[in-house]
Amino acid sequence: MRIAVTGIGVVSAIGMNCAETLQSLLDERSGIGAMRYLRSVHTDLPVGEVPHSDADLKALAGVPADEPMPRTSLLGIIAAREALQQAGLNDQMANNLAFISGTTVGGMDLTEQHWHDYTKGKSTNTIRLHEAGESTNAIARHIGSFSFIATPSTACSSALNAIMLGANMLRTGQAKAALVGGAESLSMFHLNGFNTLMILDHRPCRPFDAGRNGLNLGEGAGYLLIEPEEEAIARGATVLGYIGGYANTCDAFHQTASSADGEGAYLAMRGALQMAELQPADIDYINAHGTATPNNDLSESAALLRLFGDTLPAVSSTKAFTGHTTSASGGIEAVICMLAMRHGFVPANLNWSNTAEGLIRPVTHTEYKPLRHVLCNAFGFGGNESSLVLSTEGIDLPIAEHLVEPAAVCTADIADDTEVSTYISAAEGRRMTPQTRRIAVAARRVMTESGITMPDAIVCATQWGCMLQSMRFLQDMLATDEQQLKPTPFIQSTHNTIASLIAIMTANHGYNSTYAQGRQSLACAMEDIRSQMSLGLIRTALVLEFDEQVEVWDNVLALIGDRTQAVARATLFANKN
Repeated sequence: MRIAVTGIGVVSAIGMNCAETLQSLLDERSGIGAMRYLRSVHTDLPVGEVPHSDADLKALAGVPADEPMPRTSLLGIIAAREALQQAGLNDQMANNLAFISGTTVGGMDLTEQHWHDYTKGKSTNTIRLHEAGESTNAIARHIGSFSFIATPSTACSSALNAIMLGANMLRTGQAKAALVGGAESLSMFHLNGFNTLMILDHRPCRPFDAGRNGLNLGEGAGYLLIEPEEEAIARGATVLGYIGGYANTCDAFHQTASSADGEGAYLAMRGALQMAELQPADIDYINAHGTATPNNDLSESAALLRLFGDTLPAVSSTKAFTGHTTSASGGIEAVICMLAMRHGFVPANLNWSNTAEGLIRPVTHTEYKPLRHVLCNAFGFGGNESSLVLSTEGIDLPIAEHLVEPAAVCTADIADDTEVSTYISAAEGRRMTPQTRRIAVAARRVMTESGITMPDAIVCATQWGCMLQSMRFLQDMLATDEQQLKPTPFIQSTHNTIASLIAIMTANHGYNSTYAQGRQSLACAMEDIRSQMSLGLIRTALVLEFDEQVEVWDNVLALIGDRTQAVARATLFANKN
């Protein structure tokens, strides 16, 4: 099967659509500057902010002014609608159309605005929009009808993982077309969280430069409409490019830092090339993750040099244009890669001045050249590493001969700490919350009892993620006027904390993902492993079901509802065929 891209849509600090984005790239015009709409005391930190208020975005998205809507969803509606329109799809073509949109922030901006009311039992009309999956549902309600909706939430690799799931569903026949990518807005929560890690620069970021000093956060949304080439041709759609290959791995090193040798990044890039049946010398351009942090750029450089060696092609990071748009970055940068291929140019790596030992030397000004195959990287917290090959030439990807139904080999439900000492060391346990310890025990127990100690995939399903840590950080942030915050609650607040924790504990470099789609989270996780087993990409998968019961926040939980019992369950699935 050749998977064609027939529509692209993008919103970021450098443009409200593909045409504006293209012009900014060609003009080497950055969108990073002083914050205008984000409410924070840290006004000295530059950001890649979309230059419109929420009211402006509602008007552009066609959302009623009085409808509560997260900024993440507003950005997503605008970008997703552009992709659908370019592909020529409409509401009547929704049969077997999947919508897969990665995010981490979700409705955090609304939660920040109404937090004090929530804790007093007020403003119940917006708390449900906090959930990552609900922000995806809000986008879906405004752009069409879909047979399947999912929200991968793997931090900064979320959107690229959404593209992978969509491609797998096409190859297994579970969808005829898929709108894939991600959306993320700026929030006080994320700004302060990254600030506690001391990786935000007070100047415009400088990816791969010897003097790089951190990233600038950004916001936006980017989507691709993908479908089988024959289906696209049959309905008269224009093929813009092709999905060539993709892979996700786990660095299995640290929750926020990358390994010195970039093992996870190396494995992801190598896997994407292998699926596309390409050699390193076939790649014409690499859109690097390139966050401009000392750790990431050195680690990614090590992985690039290890894989490509003397054949390293043109490389640049476009985050100096848009800022680091976190969960949306893979979607936005995949669209940028599509624009680069379509118009024959390599985007500049802005603000670069000096090289240093161990760092790759990026392209510093726009270079015009034909591009056949490009590689797009997106790496997230927890060592979640994803790479995607986009091509101007169709590449045949195998399809599933039949649909595999994963068989449960072993399941463990853990309700208390009685088994902790059997499976978790005291040193490991001290760094975990009670519920985190329980899910870790469940994971270790099923791997021990099943005899499958290194599953091919680790996939987590959660409605709310590590809610306790999110609430702690949010409460401290608002109570202290964003001052003297501790990084630990932020680090442990991301939805993919659990899946990455198990990978780190077991040194598992395999596929690693998390879904946060409300009550459908487990169904999304199972669709993921079903598709991969059917395609022969994996044979075993550890599926984790996780949510917390946070008793100290009774007022908020009463408003959220549907969370009367904590969940800590692990199941080992296998392809028994």
